[in-house]
Amino acid sequence: MKVSSIAEMREMDRTAIERYGIADEILMENAGLAVFALISGRFGIAGSKFLVFCGIGNNGGDGFVIARKLHSGGGSVKVYILGDRKKYRGAAKTNLDILSRLSVEVAELQSVEAISKEVSHCDIIVDAIFGTGLSKEVGGIHREAIERINGSGKVVFSVDIPSGVHGDTGQIMGDAVQADYTVAFGLPKRGNLLYPGFERSGDLYVTHISFPPSLYDSDSLEVAVNTPIHLPERIPDAHKGDFGEALFIAGASSYFGAPYFAALSFLKAGGGYSRLASPKTITPFIANRGSEIVFVPQIETPSGSISYENKDALLKLAAGMDVIILGPGTSLDEETGKLMRELLQEIEKPIILDGDGITALGGHLNLIAGRKGGTILTPHMGEMSRITRRSITEIKGDPISILQHTASELHACIVLKGAHTLIGYPDRQVFINMSGNSGMATAGSGDVLTGTIAAMYCLGLSLYEAARKGVFLHGLSGDIAAREIGADGMTAQDILESVPAALKLDREQHEEIQDRYCGARIAL
Repeated sequence: MKVSSIAEMREMDRTAIERYGIADEILMENAGLAVFALISGRFGIAGSKFLVFCGIGNNGGDGFVIARKLHSGGGSVKVYILGDRKKYRGAAKTNLDILSRLSVEVAELQSVEAISKEVSHCDIIVDAIFGTGLSKEVGGIHREAIERINGSGKVVFSVDIPSGVHGDTGQIMGDAVQADYTVAFGLPKRGNLLYPGFERSGDLYVTHISFPPSLYDSDSLEVAVNTPIHLPERIPDAHKGDFGEALFIAGASSYFGAPYFAALSFLKAGGGYSRLASPKTITPFIANRGSEIVFVPQIETPSGSISYENKDALLKLAAGMDVIILGPGTSLDEETGKLMRELLQEIEKPIILDGDGITALGGHLNLIAGRKGGTILTPHMGEMSRITRRSITEIKGDPISILQHTASELHACIVLKGAHTLIGYPDRQVFINMSGNSGMATAGSGDVLTGTIAAMYCLGLSLYEAARKGVFLHGLSGDIAAREIGADGMTAQDILESVPAALKLDREQHEEIQDRYCGARIAL
């Protein structure tokens, strides 16, 4: 499913009205009808009491349609307008005029104290205050109303997006409604799926409000939900070489876990042959935990990291591999950093650059842009901050646009790790991943991801598809682990051990998995 920005949705609205002749009143009617249908299907209408909060704008107009339908269905409805009702225009004014002729009480909200009794005695609240039109911090009576809605303990339905959530970034603009259900119109907005806005949406539904598929499936929409990609079938009479050979250049005297998790997860995710080039003194310790890995002990620097002396041997070994992984736990040793940079420049095979390998680039990002073998970077927010020279706060404030710019500039696929990891392609496509949970915020989890991505490539996907599939399976592995042991105390080892089960589940129940993680249900 595609995901739209605020500007893209406004353009879709304009196109629907001007090119296809779908009147604004029809779009608003369909939007309101979808919310009504969801309320009716979930809770029923007749005999229930509803409060509908409407802002000054089309989101409020949607609220008027919902109120009318609830009234028609036998519900007891009261509407509160937050602002001057004289400011309504177009379809919103039309629907207010219709509602005003019915026996539905419509009042301008003067103070939240005046609604205390109604909030306490209603069954369901409809939030139609801001929608995606919010561009500044919520304050005054709007914020007070949101606080009262959140403190009500009632079931809350938000219209398009919870009021107070920025439609493009998912950021909370001072305060935001905590919805139980949200119905997004046309397509989910970026803010519906990005944290922290995603947490405020509750169960997310989508209605296309009679948009033709040429609008909501358009190639011009660059952002989409990361739906699972089908893996090629395994060859029945295959040998390990048929499932790829990966070289992990990883580890240092203080970092045993990163190389272990990265190299072993490649095998757990279906890869055939995993070679680990790590400092010779730590190799025996890693071998005690991952004896299935093939070890290539490396000459060390005085600090215990991989020495530059290994360069020629590593280049020769890399030439026979399918994919090279640089950087998990290689430390910040200056000599090792130089080695990482030169290997990145001279290896012609696909490279996955992770952890300290990303940090080693420093001011040498041109080395990535000039590569011909294909590159995936897997930064967390701190590493992305160093890559882009932007603050973490700035990145969180506009993650998709910054990811698009950076991936395009570096001619690389970038996996920006976090809650709802983002996968950005050089052509500006971005995929929002919906699998995973907070228990995965643990040391070593990213290393498991790196090995899983490498395995997906070796199983037959293109390099960039492997990034998408690896991210999805990694999250699914975390979800399986969380179901079995809970998110609290979950470790990278738990995620690693769940990778084969995730792969099996994905192969056997692909359609069901896709439905579960597509990001939104269809309301109408």
